Amino acid sequence: MNRDETTPSSAPPNARPAPPEAGGKLFGLLAELADPESLMRACARVRDAGYTAWDAHTPFPIHGLDRAMGLGKSWVSAFVLVLGLSGAAFGMLMQWWISTRAYPLVISGKPLFSWPAFVPVMFECGVLGGALGALGGFLYKSRLPRHHHGLFASERFERVTDDAFFISIEASDPRFDAEETARLLREAGAHHVELVHA
Repeated sequence: MNRDETTPSSAPPNARPAPPEAGGKLFGLLAELADPESLMRACARVRDAGYTAWDAHTPFPIHGLDRAMGLGKSWVSAFVLVLGLSGAAFGMLMQWWISTRAYPLVISGKPLFSWPAFVPVMFECGVLGGALGALGGFLYKSRLPRHHHGLFASERFERVTDDAFFISIEASDPRFDAEETARLLREAGAHHVELVHA
């Protein structure tokens, strides 16, 4: 585990580390903040500075953090809608095929395609499709499963599940500059900033 404090000696002025895909091993910067209020203010500063490849890490949910980070509407609901409607359509189509093509049985003089009787199964298939859409959409948008993350190289980051608040900015961000980004994080209220090498 390699960790360096972002001091002028460890990060030369205007140094731009190579992004990970180009063979560099630098993951980015990790900044620790004192409390949720400091984290919210720092997130607003990072958002306003134009960074895009960054995240906030907290031990518990913080109301309003998504707005402070400038996150837009989640598209998971679109996955739920599309798969839910697809599931309902599949349920109705399946019952139509069974009742009119595969096993056409006249029961009590009712028409072969008696759709009101098919609504419960159609509803359940819609619920199943929506649930699968929610799970699949969440995993896709979260880029999961991920068995390793670059921040795992930081011993300090282990406290994120206990009592610490962090902001991480990845080296792949177009605006990333080791020294300038560290200065921004310190000015935003971070009491500890470190370079993380994955």
